[in-house]
Amino acid sequence: MQKNWQLGIIFMILASSSFAIQDGISRYLANEYNVMMVVMIRYWFFAVFVIVLATRKPGGLKTVAKTRQPILQIARGMLLALEVCVIVLAFTLLGLVESHAIFACYPLLVTALSVPILGEKVGWRRWLAITVGFIGVLIILQPGVNVFSPFAFLALASALMFALYSLLTRLASKRDTTETSFFWTGVSGAVTMTVLGVWYWEPIETVDYFWMLFLCSTAILGHYFLIRCYEASEVSVVQPFAYLQLIFVTIIGVLVFNETLELNIILGVIIVVTAGLFTFYRSNKVTSL
Repeated sequence: MQKNWQLGIIFMILASSSFAIQDGISRYLANEYNVMMVVMIRYWFFAVFVIVLATRKPGGLKTVAKTRQPILQIARGMLLALEVCVIVLAFTLLGLVESHAIFACYPLLVTALSVPILGEKVGWRRWLAITVGFIGVLIILQPGVNVFSPFAFLALASALMFALYSLLTRLASKRDTTETSFFWTGVSGAVTMTVLGVWYWEPIETVDYFWMLFLCSTAILGHYFLIRCYEASEVSVVQPFAYLQLIFVTIIGVLVFNETLELNIILGVIIVVTAGLFTFYRSNKVTSL
């Protein structure tokens, strides 16, 4: 497929907006029902999506599901499923705006952890950017200024878990295809959430069946747009536009859930996102040398 960076950017914007809507619906449903149940239902639909997608690939389901590293693939899927539970819980206790503002530091964690986990080399410029980025996180948290919310640790834990998931995905890509990793992400995550979430099942209000269906639809659309995005363009071109999800989530948090956008959050996010974009730029520059 010929690369088309304009189309790739459009698909990334669509993916970011879909994931932002998904987060808003997750916040609403997790306020009404147990987080485990909400994430479990979401993963059921996700698993169906990846299985259907696998059957359409050359060689079918058997070929896509074949992996040389099943333990790693299962661990990735389990970790992501648990991370989703943690961040959705953070949405309900901390709010969308502040949760995503803190979560935005995960690319910095990926860079920092790539040294001990993958043995990659990180130069002084990226270490400086990581340090500046975490100063931005401290500005968001304001420890010692206001009453520090312990719920902020949920967003930080989620960022750390997603960073580890990203590194495990990079590790898995050395021996398995993207299609195989995507398949195991959905299936092992669905199994994990079924084992954990089935115990928390509760009756669903009629109107919330619609929101559950909408939640699952936005999740599937988001992943579909993301796949099309990476098919259409290089990662280095479209990845910066992934930060638009933070803007979309902020709009939803303020307009729908009446969350407040404090000056320290705005300033902290600008610092974190700038540091993240710089580390991404340096990573690509170092790789291209």
